[in-house]
Amino acid sequence: MHRRNFICWSFVLLLTNNVAAGPQPMNPAESAREEVEAALKLKPDINNGRKVFMVCTVCHRPEGWGRSDGRYPQIAGQLPSVTIKQLADIRARNRDNPTMRPFTSPQLLGGAQEIADVAAYIAQLPMNPRNSVGPGNDLEYGEEIYQENCQECHGKDGEGDPVEHIPRIQGQHIDYLKRQFHWIKIGKRRNADQKMVKQIHRFTPREEIAVLDYVSRLRPPAGHLAAPDWRNPDFPNYYRGEGYQ
Repeated sequence: MHRRNFICWSFVLLLTNNVAAGPQPMNPAESAREEVEAALKLKPDINNGRKVFMVCTVCHRPEGWGRSDGRYPQIAGQLPSVTIKQLADIRARNRDNPTMRPFTSPQLLGGAQEIADVAAYIAQLPMNPRNSVGPGNDLEYGEEIYQENCQECHGKDGEGDPVEHIPRIQGQHIDYLKRQFHWIKIGKRRNADQKMVKQIHRFTPREEIAVLDYVSRLRPPAGHLAAPDWRNPDFPNYYRGEGYQ
């Protein structure tokens, strides 16, 4: 081999080895975890959170009540640590949500500080007192299932756990609960708690609708609920249209 060719090939091999030995990109869960930890350490600015939340009103509406058909969830009153984790997970692709992912981009959402800010703003929004609920014909059975399977993590009244990032599920729209439950059950929610995935995998259709119906009827504390006709004064010019709810 000519000396020039030997030097060239040696250089190529050196570069290849350096690339292979270089730092590898973090997996989605690790990337999200870092951003969650960073955001939780920051002092939130609710005034800035209000500005960031303007992007969220497109789907979740100014009150944060989502839609009664469950297309978009109620996020008002959600625990800040939960909102922070879900935003970080979606941004890092640790949770698949093609509709929402563009809204979590740094260009629209910002960084860890903005995530902390908007999570704090969302947490202080009063919740919808008239979320959509299930048929109500198997509630005793639903309560039994909830107490045996869900209460340990989500709390007696579905209030969640801020330390463990377990969401507040009380007051959530029934159709959203059904969709997310199904996605967790079939493994589509990659960031779901694996204990829950295994636990609900054996649920029958009757058990599913009974427990989700029961959950949809869990009421937040009175101090967390808005008046039925409350409208967010931070967005007075938002067009709500006829039949808005």
